Amino acid sequence: MRPARALIDLQALRANYRLAQRLGGARALAVIKADAYGHGAIACARALEPEADGFAVACIEEALSLRAAGITAPILLLEGFFGGDELELIIRHSLWTVIHAEWQLRLLEQWPDVARIKAWLKLDSGMHRVGFAAADYAAAYRRLRQCRAVADVVCMTHFARADEVGCHRTQEQLASFDAATAGLGAERSLRNSPSLLGWSGPASDWVRPGLMLYGMDPLDHPSEASRQLQPVMTLESKVISVRELPAGEPVGYGAQFVTSRPSRIAVVALGYADGYPQCAPSGTPVRVDGQPAALAGRVSMDMLTVDLTDLPQAGLGSTVELWGRQIPAAEVAARCRTSTYQLMCGVRRVPLRYNG
Repeated sequence: MRPARALIDLQALRANYRLAQRLGGARALAVIKADAYGHGAIACARALEPEADGFAVACIEEALSLRAAGITAPILLLEGFFGGDELELIIRHSLWTVIHAEWQLRLLEQWPDVARIKAWLKLDSGMHRVGFAAADYAAAYRRLRQCRAVADVVCMTHFARADEVGCHRTQEQLASFDAATAGLGAERSLRNSPSLLGWSGPASDWVRPGLMLYGMDPLDHPSEASRQLQPVMTLESKVISVRELPAGEPVGYGAQFVTSRPSRIAVVALGYADGYPQCAPSGTPVRVDGQPAALAGRVSMDMLTVDLTDLPQAGLGSTVELWGRQIPAAEVAARCRTSTYQLMCGVRRVPLRYNG
């Protein structure tokens, strides 16, 4: 079988979740949308369910997949519902839902039966994607409390720049949230991964760790807390061919790498169709049998090439780590001028192998 694979360390996942709980001092919804950021939502949910306070996903399709797999913990729909027909499913499967728009609120008000929905009312405190304006928020909250279908309401918002430690915008958003929710007496949910790792507050009854669960640091500069994160995914494959080339030979598409000396070039069975960035430049670090090496040439759809000239002991069958415990995904992302979010969510085709 093709040797490309992603190893998923479930013990590290649990350790990162516990760190989020400690940092937040609150109940924590594990964000496992987008197939747990490429790590496999069902397997990650099963690993976390014995201790997780609940989960968060983007949409009802993701939630129903978890319910079908036997996950019974609370699940929050972060984008809420997209039509009235989803409300029946939300009630039937005991889901929680974000309410971020007037039309969603009106549908809840029109629901004829008593239900037990936990609604999370979203404030647009400055992100300007979705959510109620500050001037309309208190009235929307009071309307939700009157809905026969709603059992409880959590007030929430989302920080746009919490990954920029010290950025004044986060404090501005917090001030907006505090003003809009003053006197409501509801539970609060504000803190995502970067605000948990980089900020000492604010107080939050519910926190929503996402990227940090998978051992990725979202901060622009590491913090004491983020240094405790444990990588969950190791993306690896093996050397399937080695070429001995003289100086001056081009390697791969476009001749973007030319040997400057007699070289040993390894072909690795993994490419951009597996989620490794096509834009990764020559020199991007990898580990071959635990030893440092680097890409040499453009990444192909199914293969990439690595310079083994300084690793005479490596060769056919050697294990190559593309990111994981030895090669931080953040370093690969920086070389590719992208984010670890995109790296993780882009992993595909390779089988996921779980341990722990």
